[in-house]
Amino acid sequence: MARRRTLRPEEEELWRAVARTARPLHDHPLFHKPERAVAEPPPALIKPKPRMAPFRLGEAVEKPERRDLMPVLGQTLTAAPLQMDAKTHGKMTRGKLVPEARIDLHGMTLAEAHPELIRFVLNAQGAGLRLVLVITGKGRPGPDTGPIPQRLGALRHQVPQWLRQSPLGPAVLQVTEAHLKHGGAGAYYVYLRRR
Repeated sequence: MARRRTLRPEEEELWRAVARTARPLHDHPLFHKPERAVAEPPPALIKPKPRMAPFRLGEAVEKPERRDLMPVLGQTLTAAPLQMDAKTHGKMTRGKLVPEARIDLHGMTLAEAHPELIRFVLNAQGAGLRLVLVITGKGRPGPDTGPIPQRLGALRHQVPQWLRQSPLGPAVLQVTEAHLKHGGAGAYYVYLRRR
């Protein structure tokens, strides 16, 4: 196989003259050889774009916005809008109000706990109770075998959702984490609506 050589300037000029007279078989930009453009500088002379904006030592730098894909459960409950009297809510979160009834869901599966919670909350509302305590426990750490972090306590994360859904949603006015003397992060105060 013959080696390719570069054309001398007079050969290149002759080739361009012949190419101008030729008609393309296919009228597509892929088949057209572009005219020689202005030579680009070699890559060594091109300055790379900086990854960060320039800054001075000691200057405050804006931190990127952090998005938490798994917000802490207590933060989501406190961020919920207040549906009840603020004074009563303050007493409740400080542990000054004593729950009128309580249910302990420790050791139950999700399938066992859900009907028990529905029965308990609806019976408590029927009896005219306003503040009940739902104890879920904090959860037991299991073996962490995967790259995705696992949440502790299936009941602890599921109970607030159940309390927002039907049939409990219309009966529940407010859900907050319990005070430490009533169970802390392992229990919830459920403030019920009047019938």
